[in-house]
Amino acid sequence: MYLLVMVLDDAARLSEVLAAWTSAGVPGITIVESTGVNRVLARQAPEVAFARFGQIFGGGRVGHNTIFSVIPQLEMADKAVAATEAVLGKLSEPHTGVMFLLPVVRAWGKSLEAATAEGVV
Repeated sequence: MYLLVMVLDDAARLSEVLAAWTSAGVPGITIVESTGVNRVLARQAPEVAFARFGQIFGGGRVGHNTIFSVIPQLEMADKAVAATEAVLGKLSEPHTGVMFLLPVVRAWGKSLEAATAEGVV
């Protein structure tokens, strides 16, 4: 098992990336709103004082989305990366996002236990 994680730079592209991951067979995708340190510091800069006025009305959101899923095989990660890059372009380009994969030594929870028993994860 592996934990596939992506920090998506442009939250407006979330639906497209989720569709790409789904088409790649990624199960049980979870989304968390997140913000990086550079965006927090930029919001505190004096020149963005007037930009905050737009945020009051919902127009100035400046965050990321962190997307993750426990996947069964490395091949699924490769498919997810390819599908993501088909939507966003190469992840090595600026303002796309980052993806990484971590080994999952053990997992708890009914859906993961059932998937493990069935050989899915």
